[in-house]
Amino acid sequence: MASYSLSSCAPDPVCQSANYTLSDTSRIISNSTHFNGNASQYDWVVQQGSYLNTTSDGEAAIALTLTQGGGTLLSSTRYVHYGQITARVKTGRWAGVVTAFITMSDIKDEIDWEFPGNRTTEGQTNYFWQGVIPSVTNGVTETGFTDTYANWHDYTIDWQPDSLTFLVDGNVTRTIKAADCVNNVTGVTQFPNTPSRIQLSLWPAGIPSEPNGTVQWAGGLINWSDPDYVSAGHFYALFQSVTVQCNDTTTPGAGITSYVYGTNSSLDTPSIAFSNASTLINGASSLSDLNSMHGMLVAGLFVGALLAHLFPGF
Repeated sequence: MASYSLSSCAPDPVCQSANYTLSDTSRIISNSTHFNGNASQYDWVVQQGSYLNTTSDGEAAIALTLTQGGGTLLSSTRYVHYGQITARVKTGRWAGVVTAFITMSDIKDEIDWEFPGNRTTEGQTNYFWQGVIPSVTNGVTETGFTDTYANWHDYTIDWQPDSLTFLVDGNVTRTIKAADCVNNVTGVTQFPNTPSRIQLSLWPAGIPSEPNGTVQWAGGLINWSDPDYVSAGHFYALFQSVTVQCNDTTTPGAGITSYVYGTNSSLDTPSIAFSNASTLINGASSLSDLNSMHGMLVAGLFVGALLAHLFPGF
């Protein structure tokens, strides 16, 4: 949508149905600058911040942390182009601290479950099309939850080509029809419809640099003197698992690795196609490849030194 050319856009790793147990951190890469696009090697990338391993109510999980230095954002390496996504979460409970489970596409189609920390019996559902901020918000407050900080809940985004449904613990709270998202002026259906990454985050909405409306929505400014923060050195939200059931409009054939964007000649969405193109960024070596190269270099230097010792003048 805004790149220099279509070839400037890296292909997006194709959806893969899976149940991700987040306490298994072997497939989470903590330094995003080291990720080279190989979704077969890693399932999640830490875009910013940090996480901790923990246990709550007998369930192993990770805690995304938030400090005065910022929050934490975890993104899936694979994309979803329609399907059902469920995250098992215990939210934060502090004003200005927002827990989020969302999907985000490369052109800013977005679907949200968000939880302002000062309201632990409700959640916020929302969606955006290509980053457009509507004059009337699409956000809705879902109420009647049992304490979202104290209790595990399963939050679901059921995203289909013609509808978007939000669920809590298997119970539907809201449904949006794509047919009801037509812009009356342009005639374009402003409904999320491009491949999207799953993102889990804990972010500081209640800070002075955020707009006043955002701070108010989040419950006010963060209290950095809160006893929970002082004792732990951070705020946190717990994420136990993410389950993905892909539902592409057509089933990808053998050898399909990625989604690619087609041309965009109108105000509508570019076409999306399956591809066998590599998702590796600039053909960069993986960390394991770099480690192997380093090991070979060290071994070569050792052998060279040994030969020089045994055969002077080598």
